[in-house]
Amino acid sequence: MQIGIGLPNTLHIPGPALVDWARRAEERDFSALATIDRIVYPTYDSLTALAAAAGATSRIGLFTDILLAPVYPPVWLAKATASLDAMSGGRLTLGMAVGGRPDDFAAMDRPVERRGKLFDDTLDILHRAWAGENVTGGDLPVGPEPASGNRVSVLIGGTSEAAVRRTVQYGEGWTAGGSGPEQAAPFVAKIKQAWRDAGREGEPRIASLVYFGLGDEAESRAALQRYYGFTGEYASIIADSAIRSPEAARDTVERFDAIGVTELMFIPTVASVDEVDRLADAVK
Repeated sequence: MQIGIGLPNTLHIPGPALVDWARRAEERDFSALATIDRIVYPTYDSLTALAAAAGATSRIGLFTDILLAPVYPPVWLAKATASLDAMSGGRLTLGMAVGGRPDDFAAMDRPVERRGKLFDDTLDILHRAWAGENVTGGDLPVGPEPASGNRVSVLIGGTSEAAVRRTVQYGEGWTAGGSGPEQAAPFVAKIKQAWRDAGREGEPRIASLVYFGLGDEAESRAALQRYYGFTGEYASIIADSAIRSPEAARDTVERFDAIGVTELMFIPTVASVDEVDRLADAVK
């Protein structure tokens, strides 16, 4: 199983420190740098953060885990993602899901009640644009070719039947949210069965994320309480579930590996770049 680490794009951290974090993560041989996406929150933009990380590194993967695809103009998203993939040498994996926070959709003037249809339309436009098709009515494609020539790697998030359909139709696999391995296991099996039923070759990529904070526990808890404050009391449950010891990190890797997860992203809740080394010492 590959082990990646999140960029701290949701935390209170100076912008240049994200670049230092990316370099350290590559030095410690993590497989990918992951971002979490929000609009109405003081985060660093996902694609901008990954572009800065790409310029500071040469090997490590770049992974939106996940991007709220329906809130973005799809033609712009096709151009931006093809550009990032091409300039990084094919390192981008675009993890995407529908999202569900009304304020994010309102801020982007996108109707939240149509987010499923918007997501389907976006997926169609992305893949056609990446393949060089005309998606604007003009004479030219909207962006450069991705590194592979016709597509960017896509993973789909969500647990609905529509998420299963999108995974086998458009994705290289599926990415789980912040649930534990016991909760994710039935859906991993469901995705694999749907993959076979659809006649897709090989095995799907299966990713998941977990939160960790191996340094300052109070800072870790506060970060999660702040980010998930809109959920009310559930924010405390999320804060309690974060990994806060090397032993728990190693155990988590083993448990996700056992259910067939192929790539696990540890998302930081403490803003110190020393967290990269703490996690690497625990699981690498």
